[in-house]
Amino acid sequence: MFVGSRTQLIREREREREMENVLSQSPSPSPAGEIDARVSSLFVYPIKSCRCISLSQAPLTPTGFRWDRNWLIVNSEGRGLTQRVEPKLALIEVEMPKHAFAENWEPEKCSNMVVRAPGMDALKISLAKPDKIAHGVSVWEWSGSALDEGEEASQWFSNFVGKPCRLVRFDSASETRPVDLNYAQGHYAMFSDMYPFLLISQGSLDSLNKLLKEPVPINRFRPNIFVDGCEPFAEDLWTEILINSFTFHGVKLCSRCKVPTINQETGIGGQEPIETLRNFRSDKVLQPKKKPQGKIYFGQNMVWKDWFGNGMGKTIGIGDSVVVLGKLSSPAEAST
Repeated sequence: MFVGSRTQLIREREREREMENVLSQSPSPSPAGEIDARVSSLFVYPIKSCRCISLSQAPLTPTGFRWDRNWLIVNSEGRGLTQRVEPKLALIEVEMPKHAFAENWEPEKCSNMVVRAPGMDALKISLAKPDKIAHGVSVWEWSGSALDEGEEASQWFSNFVGKPCRLVRFDSASETRPVDLNYAQGHYAMFSDMYPFLLISQGSLDSLNKLLKEPVPINRFRPNIFVDGCEPFAEDLWTEILINSFTFHGVKLCSRCKVPTINQETGIGGQEPIETLRNFRSDKVLQPKKKPQGKIYFGQNMVWKDWFGNGMGKTIGIGDSVVVLGKLSSPAEAST
């Protein structure tokens, strides 16, 4: 008993030292134009709150990577479902056609998205836009109409979730969803939480995992762009970066909900890593001069600046350089 208690005490002291190291870290400035990081992974989530697809290259669109959060599962009231209330959505896998992420690729009549989940037959969803309209669809602050993917999809998702559901697709021909004008005017999203892109660094994930009893993978945080080679939480300060030759603006730190506590392999929730993040990534810690709102931050929300006049046909890929063009001096200055 004594040996076990002593071992536990040693581990607790090690975690305390790691926490002190993390809190003492602050990203240092780098000369403008130097490569600050490189893209190590790219992710899209065609159906909101379902599993990601990992890519070697991703086509850019004004609303995010192509196919990202184009679809949304809604309940009988038309309200979007997420893992916050239906954690088993983490078990739904999505497969897109082989060339769906190639530059300038367009779907053919036979092109399908394939959806799979434990205990369910595979569901094929045509990439041809459906004719049926679903009215009264809402996700967070937005409400409008969307394209209804039909009865077969509705039955499939209803059976898996265990309550009446429908699958809808964002109708970009008739709807727009502006991001918060206080942070990025003239930019739009589809069914993402708020902004077209979320960027996180390997250094930040490593720094967090040093404090956890059980490390977590990056899929807990559901980023689009994962970069490596920079200091932990350097992305907090990035206001303007180049990836390949495309300019992105860091507009707002990403406040985290309960989704990072859900194991994306099992759909089962817990307490971590939010409890640990609260100790060193809360607004109270990062911005002590502001009135605390009880928020926890991990990652940087971004918009693609160059889309004006460029449209589609642009891609970024793994290995692309990340050059910081503009940055803040401390997280206390970051938009939240």
